[in-house]
Amino acid sequence: MTEPLGRSARKRMTILSAGRELFLGNGYQGTSVDAIAASAEVSKQTVYKHFRDKHELLMAIVNEALETTVSAFVARASMLAETTDLEKDLIALAGDYLRAVLQEPVVQLRRLVVGEANRLPDLAALYYDQAPSRMLSAFADCFARLDQRGLLEVREPDTAAEHFAFLVVGRCIDQALFYGGPRGESAVDVDRHSRSAVRVFLAGYRPARKARRR
Repeated sequence: MTEPLGRSARKRMTILSAGRELFLGNGYQGTSVDAIAASAEVSKQTVYKHFRDKHELLMAIVNEALETTVSAFVARASMLAETTDLEKDLIALAGDYLRAVLQEPVVQLRRLVVGEANRLPDLAALYYDQAPSRMLSAFADCFARLDQRGLLEVREPDTAAEHFAFLVVGRCIDQALFYGGPRGESAVDVDRHSRSAVRVFLAGYRPARKARRR
């Protein structure tokens, strides 16, 4: 008899949740399928029914963790291209973006991926493609459209996207990554940092005002 889809989906979610907690707490090498099954309160066979091995499970955890958050910011970047108040909306986007990347679960996931990059290069590639690369592409598309509207002067949208992203998150994410324990949003004045980052960005990319004729 076929297991109801709803029940199967719930078990999959439980396994993902248990795996996420164990991988973030113990690392890839320190986490076994036996431990994941015990934490999820399912059999080892049930884990293997949903995932071929713990590597495939970790790939699914990373992909699903990024998908919702990154998709939301890609949509935000697209909406920003239609802004009627560029500085205000850019500051709001920068602040929300910084808060998102400084959440402790996000920082922990990033640490895990960086730590396993040599052993699991496909995991590192997945993370980069689904998060930094995708966000940079969204910012580049947005800035190209703002250039077309005359609100920005952007000759190289990809470079502008890199400038914006690193002004917003560069130093902050490094601090969060390399200090042990929680050191995310609570250690940063997000609003102040976002305003400063956006003003520096606009100083470089906002069209110069034409001098008035006398």
